Amino acid sequence: MNNNPRAFSLIELLIVVAVILVIAAIAIPNLMRSRAAANQASAVGSLHVMITAEATYSSTYGGYSPTLGYLGPPSTGTVAVPSGAGLIDSILSGGSAGATESSKSGYSFTYSAGVADTSGRIYSFSITAGPITPGTTGYNYYYTDQTGVIRQNSTAAAGSTDSPLAG
Repeated sequence: MNNNPRAFSLIELLIVVAVILVIAAIAIPNLMRSRAAANQASAVGSLHVMITAEATYSSTYGGYSPTLGYLGPPSTGTVAVPSGAGLIDSILSGGSAGATESSKSGYSFTYSAGVADTSGRIYSFSITAGPITPGTTGYNYYYTDQTGVIRQNSTAAAGSTDSPLAG
């Protein structure tokens, strides 16, 4: 038996491990909720960016974009064109001109253009955002359209009749 007063006993080590486990059990759920809240804030911010990009696209090209990808960077060169307006990044735009879906920060975005008139102009659009893994990457679902109002629903995909975000 070692009577070294500078050594830790097995009981002391077990107490330290137990304290660490209790702290981890308290901290990890809070960390997960914080991450989901950050993802939700990012989704709302991304929707604001998309709304602003659509307004700019509409004033520049005379109607809203037919796909989410049209708002992204041009496929070749650096000159903005209707199919690559360069208003949002390639991640948010889905990466190609034909993209109608993208994902960022735990949320999936789906774009729907309205029906084009006889001149080919589109005067409405809608974007929905939902957590990729509900309850883990986020809790709320979001919806916006050409009105610029972002709406949310906590239980199902959001739509035009859901409550607008406060603030």
